[in-house]
Amino acid sequence: MEFNPVELINKKKTGENLTEDELRFFIGSYLNNKIPEYQMSALLMAIYFKGMKIEEIQTLTQIYIESGKRITFPDYATVDKHSTGGVGDKISIVLAPIVAACGGKIPMISGRGLGHTGGTLDKLESIPGFRTDFSEVEFKKMVDEVGFSIICQSEELVPADKRIYALRDVTGTVESLPLITASIMSKKIAEGAQNLVIDLKVGTGAFMKNLDNAQKLAELLIATGEKFGQRVSVVFSNMNSPLGDYIGNALEIKECIEYLKGKRLPDIHELTKALAVEMLYLTENVENRKEAASLVEEVLQNGKALECFRTFISAQGGNPKVCDDTTLLPQSKFEIPIIANSAGWIKSIDSQKIGYALVELGAGRKALDSKLDYTTGAYLPFKIGDRIEKGKELGKIYSNNYETGMNVATLINKSFALSTRKLAGQKVILKVIN
Repeated sequence: MEFNPVELINKKKTGENLTEDELRFFIGSYLNNKIPEYQMSALLMAIYFKGMKIEEIQTLTQIYIESGKRITFPDYATVDKHSTGGVGDKISIVLAPIVAACGGKIPMISGRGLGHTGGTLDKLESIPGFRTDFSEVEFKKMVDEVGFSIICQSEELVPADKRIYALRDVTGTVESLPLITASIMSKKIAEGAQNLVIDLKVGTGAFMKNLDNAQKLAELLIATGEKFGQRVSVVFSNMNSPLGDYIGNALEIKECIEYLKGKRLPDIHELTKALAVEMLYLTENVENRKEAASLVEEVLQNGKALECFRTFISAQGGNPKVCDDTTLLPQSKFEIPIIANSAGWIKSIDSQKIGYALVELGAGRKALDSKLDYTTGAYLPFKIGDRIEKGKELGKIYSNNYETGMNVATLINKSFALSTRKLAGQKVILKVIN
């Protein structure tokens, strides 16, 4: 059935619902290059401002799934985790080997950097030789033998979302709840994950700035999962401070390896453990959450999680020796200190501003074809409630251009707001819906 694309854009622009036939026409025509990017961008912006009803979102999810292949794992229960994106969010990289070491099976189709947030694939590809492009047969074999695999979307798996996902990043439509829902759920259903745990981030460094919007997104995700027979748990986590100490692709891989070796950063460990417990419980690998929590600690302490990560790197073409020597990861030329201009307790951190500042170094993308610099990033160990002293190091910038690095250090310095009064730290886990 043929429609006029301009009429459909106008229809959504005025807040009307698009029918299944209309959505199928528009998405199908875009994939077949009959509708240009500027019209797809216009529809995305109309959806951003006017939203979609749950029926439209579920239809869009279905269209995304049907645009390519659907993978199945009939022999065992599978589970995956998805994060809505945050600054310094490297949780998937440590979570997957932990859950796999506990007996879970995790088929993970992941994404690249979006807006001010880093991408799991970009981080993993900073490991020398590491690949994320695999066939369905290879993907299923790795999940079966290693326990997990993290790959990119192939041309055959949810191609509609792949193209639209990239377009959203450069058209200012990343934060749209309907588009987020369809993107997440289509990938997770098509990849064969029968159960899903969502790390829904809330705060200055997240796409969801407040708990009310996050709650709305959680309801859309759960309802869409139910429509397709997928069980969904949602963990709401705090993104007012960057996660961990490091931000940047190779830097975050280094931090992940240190974590799996025993370094327990409080925010990383608390969030990772909470998500792992939900994943193990959903797949019935354990009888209760208490047993799951004990199992997580066990595989971290006995080294099984690290060995699982080492096997995973090797299976995907990377150099597993980085687990023994992190200097094999890409290194920047300059380490530039960020010096605090005043003393006080940190009352707020503009994590989004930090994320965009690091894009200037090449840690993220400005355009679809932007080339990443895996070596760049920042070391920012201070969190809300921490005390800093004037003239002391607030952190470091890792850069290959000294002048740009100095400019970014200034921008990041301005991202910290201080108080003269002592302040309490903030919770990492805000709430869980399971």
